[in-house]
Parts: sequence; C-alpha cells; structure tokens
Amino acid sequence: MTKDINQIKKEIGKAKDALGIEAVRVKYLGRKGLVNQWLRKIKDKPIEEKKKLGQRFNRLKVQIERLIGEQKKKVGEIRETKGEEKPLYELPKYGHLHPITVTENEINKLFKKLGFSLYQGPEIETDEFCFQRLNVPLDHPARDMQDTIYLKEPELLLRTQGSSIEARLLTQEKPPFRAAFPGIVYRNEKLTKSNHFIFHHYQGVAVDKNLTLKDLIGTIDLVFKHLYGQKVIVRYRNKYYPEVEPGLGPDLQCFNCRGRGCSLCKGFGWLEMGGAGMIHPHVLKMAGINPKKWRGFAFGLGLDRWVMAKYQIKDIRTLTGGNLAYQPNIR
Repeated sequence: MTKDINQIKKEIGKAKDALGIEAVRVKYLGRKGLVNQWLRKIKDKPIEEKKKLGQRFNRLKVQIERLIGEQKKKVGEIRETKGEEKPLYELPKYGHLHPITVTENEINKLFKKLGFSLYQGPEIETDEFCFQRLNVPLDHPARDMQDTIYLKEPELLLRTQGSSIEARLLTQEKPPFRAAFPGIVYRNEKLTKSNHFIFHHYQGVAVDKNLTLKDLIGTIDLVFKHLYGQKVIVRYRNKYYPEVEPGLGPDLQCFNCRGRGCSLCKGFGWLEMGGAGMIHPHVLKMAGINPKKWRGFAFGLGLDRWVMAKYQIKDIRTLTGGNLAYQPNIR
C-alpha cells in the first residue's frame, strides 16, 4: 500500500494543469478507476480480511483526494504568480446567446439601475386581465385590433400584450412601485418582414405621485440612447390605447433605408417600436388605486424590432427560424 501511494503521489506531482490532475483522479478514483477495481477484488475474501482491506482502501482514497487537492492549489498558485488570469480549464464554447436574450438582458440591467423590479406572468391568460382590467370591455371595438388567439372563447386566450402582467400587478402591489416584465405575446397576424404572430414585448409600468408624460418619454428615450447611442433619431406620435390617456407611440427612423422608405418600413421611413401612455384613471380605479392621489405610466416595446435595429436584421422571421444571418454581430 505504501508503494502504491508513493507511485500515485509521483503521478499527481507530474500533473502541471487541471486536465492532467483530472486524468489522474479519474484513473484512480473514477467509477471504473483502480481503487474501485481493487475493492471489487476483495469481495470474496473472508469478512475480517475484507474489513481490514476495506479500511486500508478507504484511507488510500482519502490520501489521493488530499494529494489531488494540494496539487490543484499548487498549480493555481503557480499560474497566479505568473499573472495568468484565465481559469485552470476553459470549457469549449458552443453556440451563443440569442440576440433577443442579449438585448433583453441589456434592458433588464438598465431598468434595475432605474429601480425597476422584474416580473413575469402567464402566457395563457384570462379575458379579465388581458382586456377587461385594461379598459377593454367585451363590446369594445379595440378588440377587433388585437387578432386574439383564443384557447376557449371568450374566457381563455394566449396573451396579446404584456399589459396583462401590468393588470395583475396593479391589483397586487401597493404604490409607489416600478416594474418591468419581458415576455412572449401572440397575435393572429400575417407574417411579413416586420410582423410575426409570435413576438416579444418588453412591458414597463410605474405608479407614483406626480408622474407626468415627461417622465414616460424620458424613460423611453433613455432606452433608445442606451441601445443605439446618443444620436439615435426618434419621433413620438399620438396613439390611441384604451388603457392609457393620453397615449403615444415611439418610432425609430428605419435603419435599413435611413428614412427614405423601403419594404421593411412599408415605405414610411419609420419603424413603430411600441406603445405607451399615462395609465387611464379608470384602470387605476378598477385595481383599487386612487387616481386623485396616484398617477402611472406604462409602455410596451416590440422587443423583436428593437433587436432587429440593434443587429441590422432585416427580416423578423430570422429571429425564430434557423437562419443565423445575425451571427457575425453577436458577441
């Protein structure tokens, strides 16, 4: 046994990196390693002899583990002395994060710095939280604009907007609060270069005293500049959304044609990037929040289009298909 441990000690001492150390560990302590092979050989020995040999092998195992730990520490100290910052063993890299994930993470970090909490909500939603609590009753004409995919009409559906999480949040949290919630939404839409029936929303809401439209526009402007730089060209148009009053929509100058008009922006020179507005007093009332005391703003950004602009992707279908045309732009 002494001879065995001395030999093993020499082998471990010759290992100069993590891969070499791991090879020795597997050789002796792996499931098919030598220690387990030796243990299997004593299974037919008399009980007393088996007991003694078992104890000796267990001590050997502990000694090997200790020697491996010491060698790992020694190798690590040598690398540190040489000023090497790389880990002992780098796993090979396969694939990359999806550009939507990269952009979502980047926006999450921004809103965390702004004091927003991050939430998630169900993708299968009820009519109450997807429509009614957002000031869209059963007979409201805005329902025709939603192109809803129902699972059980009229009660159960795939959420058409991230505002459904906002509706739930308003009933659960006491103001003041700020929250953001990225997620997938679904609409029965025709596939084009800039539209998809499955797409991603980045929804945000804030409720506090004395909030104004200026706070809302300043927040959205900050996201634009954070992703695209200080010289980004943006415009805001008056828009109608039942859950907000007043409502607006931020547009980004088309990155493909620089405002001249093309098939991506349908000839307008601008890409609609989402919708926003000050939360309607009736929506606050339905959630039990006093609109005379509290004000709120909400925004829903079409995350897929933000990703397209960030990585110069000219067809939204690329994001959910097997085409990795965007890959050279991902780090």
